[in-house]
Amino acid sequence: MAPRKEVFRGKKVLVTGGLGFIGSNLAARLVKLGADVLLVDSLIPEYGGNLFNIHGIEKKVRVNISDVRDEHSMRYLIQGQDYLFNLAGQTSHIDSMQDPYTDLEINSKAQLFILESCRQYNPNVKIIFASTRQIYGKPEYLPVDERHPLRPVDVNGINKMAGEGYSILYNNVYGIRSCALRLTNTYGPRMRVKDARQTFLGIWIRLLVEKKPFEVWDGSQLRDFTYVEDAVDALLMVAKSDETEGQVFNLGGDSVISLKDLADLLIEVNGGGRRFIRSFPPQRKRIDIGDYYADFSRIRSLLGWEPRVSLCEGLLKTLVFYRKNLEHYR
Repeated sequence: MAPRKEVFRGKKVLVTGGLGFIGSNLAARLVKLGADVLLVDSLIPEYGGNLFNIHGIEKKVRVNISDVRDEHSMRYLIQGQDYLFNLAGQTSHIDSMQDPYTDLEINSKAQLFILESCRQYNPNVKIIFASTRQIYGKPEYLPVDERHPLRPVDVNGINKMAGEGYSILYNNVYGIRSCALRLTNTYGPRMRVKDARQTFLGIWIRLLVEKKPFEVWDGSQLRDFTYVEDAVDALLMVAKSDETEGQVFNLGGDSVISLKDLADLLIEVNGGGRRFIRSFPPQRKRIDIGDYYADFSRIRSLLGWEPRVSLCEGLLKTLVFYRKNLEHYR
């Protein structure tokens, strides 16, 4: 149930974090749909923005190099926009523990800047907030649905929970139309692979393409994974629907797999490679959530969304992309 082309044709769309992984994939789709796209990104090296991510569409979008923490910039940029896809954020769990104040500023305080800018200067905009499954913490039951208690295990999860909460609050109190998607292990072309600040899967793929072994921590944990084009489908679908306002939705994957089996599948799809199992580093073990996979029946029931790209197919598409373009992501 992908949105019809006419839905976004001519609409003004602002994407924060627009030069990042999900933002750039979303931008490419919005261009195809005929939207007037403005991408905002700080291009701070640690946070995933990459100008190569818009290669091929760079003349079809506008780019503003700005930080969501700059309330004056956001106050200006939000004006006149029909949709705001709020994807900018600090994603590293370890960084959030080592530098909690920066995580607070980006994932929590800046969200208030954005929402206040919308309330004062563009109260009719529709906001889609990119939240995370990390806010659930260690699951009490599986699969995890939206009624599960929220008990984050790190600073990043707490601040993302606050950012999501602000968005829903402004919807309920001020009528600033907002909803949130709780993303889970999104992967695919244009994701960060130079380090594990976005996802461990990026490191695995980079090392495989470089013909180097990669390490799997423990390997018994169960996970599900969402291919980025499926995530983009969901973002566009919730943006269009009035029924999503004030709501939160889980995304998920087409299958559940242990990390050890995922590593073996990735090697198989790649046509070779090596992995080895090691124990969790102590600093990561303290904030690991164990097994996690999502119940996404709420968004499936309301909008008909479900994953269309299988894990095997998605891994292959990702590997093909980085075999061709790795030099731009090292």
